[in-house]
Amino acid sequence: MQNFISGVQQVGIGVRDAGEAFAWYNKTLGLNVPVFDDEAQAKLMVHFTQVVRTRRAILAVNMAGGGGAEIWESRDPKPLEASFKPQIGDLGIFAIKIKAQNVAQFAAENILELAKSPTGEQVCWTADPYGNAIQVCGDNSWFNKNISNTGGVLGAVLGVSDMEKSVVLYRDVLGFSELIFDKTAVFEDLKTLEGGLEIYRRVLLRKSQSAEGAFSKLYGNIEIELIERISGGGRKIFKGRTWGDLGYIHLCFDALDMDALGAKLSAAGYPFVVDSANSFDMGDAAGRFTYIEDPD
Repeated sequence: MQNFISGVQQVGIGVRDAGEAFAWYNKTLGLNVPVFDDEAQAKLMVHFTQVVRTRRAILAVNMAGGGGAEIWESRDPKPLEASFKPQIGDLGIFAIKIKAQNVAQFAAENILELAKSPTGEQVCWTADPYGNAIQVCGDNSWFNKNISNTGGVLGAVLGVSDMEKSVVLYRDVLGFSELIFDKTAVFEDLKTLEGGLEIYRRVLLRKSQSAEGAFSKLYGNIEIELIERISGGGRKIFKGRTWGDLGYIHLCFDALDMDALGAKLSAAGYPFVVDSANSFDMGDAAGRFTYIEDPD
């Protein structure tokens, strides 16, 4: 199978004040290197936004390893918040996964409850000041372990309505081919979360650190955790809102061959809905990007 993805480049987080948010992610998670701090108009994203958003964006990374956080402040129009508090099993990006060398140490320092994941490993849950869920978990891929206990973004927890369709996209098309677990139960490590006492089907997919890509050693492993509420009723986290509003707005992978990946995605029924190949100009954030829409 051709390798199309070398890592999680970043997860986009819609906030009201990018500077304030960067300070928190810097202090708490060690995402202290601003790759760029840029102001521009997101003209190409009208497919998702309906209007052209003027924004400030800061891409923050942790040089211990892992993906970054693109802290995204919509200045005009002002960003909207969800009409409900997202809970586990709602549809879309529910949480980011932040990797840590010592999860117990992070939990103790931040007065968090430890739990065991379905693999038996320690995890803990926290949230940023804006209510965005964060799962802290272990990992064995590090760029510079001496910088901090925590690293960057390992992946994301995604609420889905059709597990089989989602697995096909992430495992068979995008190449997250390592099935770590596929279990249905009431899970210990979800019990502290809103809605966590229900029955869920959880599938954890992993793609080990790529040998290809300019930044693959920095990014390390990738994990995508898909969660389906068995009783149904998952709400779309961004219902009634658009890209750039408050919360997790996108999951960005670092691609090795965009054209070949696009052909494979299109053949599978997931064509690019935005492609900046010939027109991308967003200041210091310049580079080719594309977007697809997953089943949810």
